[in-house]
Amino acid sequence: MKRKYTQLISAVLYNCHITGFVNGKIYKGGSKGICVPGLNCYSCPGAVGACPLGSLQSSLIGSAYRIPLYILGTLLLFGILFGRLICGFLCPFGLIQELLYMIPVPKIRKNGVTKALSYIKYVILIVFVIAIPLVRLVPGFCKYICPAGTLEAGIPLVLADEHLKSQIGWLFSWKVFVLAACLLLFPVCYRAFCRFLCPLGAIYSLFNPVSFFGIAVDRSRCTGCNACIAVCKMDTRRVGDHECIHCGECIRSCPEGAIRYRSLKDTTYFKITKE
Repeated sequence: MKRKYTQLISAVLYNCHITGFVNGKIYKGGSKGICVPGLNCYSCPGAVGACPLGSLQSSLIGSAYRIPLYILGTLLLFGILFGRLICGFLCPFGLIQELLYMIPVPKIRKNGVTKALSYIKYVILIVFVIAIPLVRLVPGFCKYICPAGTLEAGIPLVLADEHLKSQIGWLFSWKVFVLAACLLLFPVCYRAFCRFLCPLGAIYSLFNPVSFFGIAVDRSRCTGCNACIAVCKMDTRRVGDHECIHCGECIRSCPEGAIRYRSLKDTTYFKITKE
């Protein structure tokens, strides 16, 4: 529950421009030049910062004229410091998924199929976040997929602006369909968007083995019982691997007390359990 408070605080801080929700206008102050760590649409009426994915796509569209050093450096900094800890603690859309998963309906447990599907997000990263902005000069993920943008920005702005309502076309309808499909899936499949579709999670996952903060295992105490993997709802194969969001469920499950959150001072705790 403490982790959900952190997620909620992050959501409020990312979207604290309250008057934007009232007048249906996008905030364009100086803080919009700063990326927040988690997935949060730039065009949300309350957003006071930029989304890393949106900024990356915009930078790639203009990359013929300049190297996007700022956004690449920002993603590198977030990744090196936290890895997918950001997914577990600092992503508002992750909080929405977890709250919907609390609805008491039959659940889809992780299995071989979900583990295979977890690689889709890397394809989406390559095609929609990198290739389409470079080749077609449009923000592919934001334009064609992102359900967070539809929920946080598209629907609120359309509801607040009569002119935008008259401009609704097939693309908006498609985005609403994607959002609706996700919302129906979230109660039965834990963090389905994070696991299967989120390219920001794909980026941060590359840093999980080397990030300064996250879950760590004392290899001298680990017996390899895999109680940690059994309790994990993500498609992890080892504690701290690329699918781990460092939520801490494994800490409570370990009978040997071999798992805890790693600090910079740790020397006996490592990212990977024994095979």
